[in-house]
Order: sequence, then structure tokens, then C-alpha cells
Amino acid sequence: RPEFDLLGALRRTGHELTPSELARETFSSGAAVTKRLKQLTERGLVERRGDTRDRRVAHVRLTDAGRDLVDGLLPEQLAHERTVLAGLDSEGRGELATLLCVLLGRLEGRPGAARVTG
Repeated sequence: RPEFDLLGALRRTGHELTPSELARETFSSGAAVTKRLKQLTERGLVERRGDTRDRRVAHVRLTDAGRDLVDGLLPEQLAHERTVLAGLDSEGRGELATLLCVLLGRLEGRPGAARVTG
């Protein structure tokens, strides 16, 4: 679920993020992040607090319930990913990793990241 992506980004970074930072971390639109944060806040999985210097900025953090949910689901998610990747031999996994690095570099706008040929 897309909400898990936001929760995972918060868990992975280990600190508060703004909605804009969450959009960058998850390659989501600002509108999508806003919608998902509203749902996650209503479910008690994240908390938002205003910035003391700029009222337009919000900071988002996981609640204990949100952290517990991510930590509980992560082993299941990783097992699923291992199952999906099990069909590839080590060479195929290496090729996939290389191509994903190129794609990520392009998405992040890093010059020179797209150097795979073929």
C-alpha cells in the first residue's frame, strides 16, 4: 500500500520529515502525500507538528503505533521480495541492481548516473 511507503520512509530515516521531503523520498506527488498523511494521522500512525519558525511547514513523525506496524510488517515484506527475486540467478540479480541504480539516478536527477549500455 502507498501508505506503507510513507511509513517506511519515516522509519528508514529515523527522524521527522516534512511532507515535501516525504514526497522526494517516495517519488510521490505532494497531493498524494497530503492525502496519505491525513489518513495515517487519522489512524494514529503519524503525528504532525507545526514548525516554530514557519507556520506553513509541518513536520511528520511516526507514532509508537506506526513504528510497531512498520516493524511488524517489514519481515513479511522482505520475505515476499526474497521470493520474487528467487527466480533470478546471481547474474540476473546483479543486472537488476545495476539497472535499478541507473533508474534511481535518473529519478533523482544525478548527472552521470545513467551509464549502462545495452
